[in-house]
Amino acid sequence: MTYSAPVQQGTGLPQLSLFSHSIPGPPLGFLWAASVSNFRCLRTSSFPSFQSTFYGTSMLSFAGFGKGRCAHGEQRQSAEEGAKVCLMSPEQLRNKFPWINTDGVALGSYGLEGEGWFDPWCLLQGLRRKVQSMGVLICHGEVTRFVSSSNRVETTSGEEVTLKRIHEVHVKMDHSVEYQPVECAIVINAAGAWSGQIAELAGIGKGPPGTLQGTKLPVEPRKRYVYSWHCPQGPGLETPLVADTSGAYFRREGLGNNYLGGCSPTEEEEPDPGNLEVDHDFFQNKVWPPLAQRVPAFESLKVRSAWAGYYDYNTFDQNGVVGPHPLVVNMYFATGFSGHGLQQAPAVGRAVAEMVLEGHFQTINLSPLLFTRFYLGEKVQEHNIF
Repeated sequence: MTYSAPVQQGTGLPQLSLFSHSIPGPPLGFLWAASVSNFRCLRTSSFPSFQSTFYGTSMLSFAGFGKGRCAHGEQRQSAEEGAKVCLMSPEQLRNKFPWINTDGVALGSYGLEGEGWFDPWCLLQGLRRKVQSMGVLICHGEVTRFVSSSNRVETTSGEEVTLKRIHEVHVKMDHSVEYQPVECAIVINAAGAWSGQIAELAGIGKGPPGTLQGTKLPVEPRKRYVYSWHCPQGPGLETPLVADTSGAYFRREGLGNNYLGGCSPTEEEEPDPGNLEVDHDFFQNKVWPPLAQRVPAFESLKVRSAWAGYYDYNTFDQNGVVGPHPLVVNMYFATGFSGHGLQQAPAVGRAVAEMVLEGHFQTINLSPLLFTRFYLGEKVQEHNIF
């Protein structure tokens, strides 16, 4: 990984998995996160006080009138996979959540159990310390070059292609002008928002346009904002994480009528990812209006803080890339999740491990998320995501 993105937002684990053929992330993610919290399995002798608290709370997402039928199909699909969710009519929503304005809402999908959020930074530090205690060496540096060998082979269709195998990675260490050569048999590209740049260093996408050799890894950094505000008359302690039809979302933060939320920008509104400065006008113009329309109490709120972080954004279909590259035969991908990576991490980690050790997916078939879909033009798309 060349750079790391800040992970300061409480990560949600919704039950409503919107594409059943790929990652059963939410149910597995919930069980994993809850076990880490409850059994404190990441404690080590050098870090005995570790505890990653999991906050169990339901999630509520809305579908507008044009998406109601789609949402019903997704809810039924997720229920068949064991997700405990139900659809609620506008009247049912008003009865259960009297603080909600249901104008423009056709359906609400409400999680009944097995949902919540946790502190991803705390969990990351716990995982880091745990693997270090098991003998894993973590180096802080920047990948600058791959040393590889290549040979030309002929495909079944008679086309000649070049297969590459990486043998060595050059890593520029912090506070040094020199690089450290690292011999390797396997390279897993989990560099997040900068995994596209890492792929380019390995020669991926540098062939003729329209060919497999010329197909790039379409992952790039996209900046996203998270805002924290106070609202004395806001929704109470049993407030779920709410995802509005506009794309805006929010949840409670603690006991003092504080809330976290935000909204992804449109393609035309994408901010410059070259820095992590926060655009406070974006909250005033794009986040606050739909939230105040949905929750009238939010008409009077005060923003207290805000921060920005990066999505590893897959520009092709906003879904993850998992598994090996077809031509750089020992580079594997676990990237491009476009904001849903941590909730899907347990499933992806298992799938990548199986691919590396066994040569194919076993427990979870993630074939639709292979790199080759970019060359074939086969998108794996979701609806009503935020």
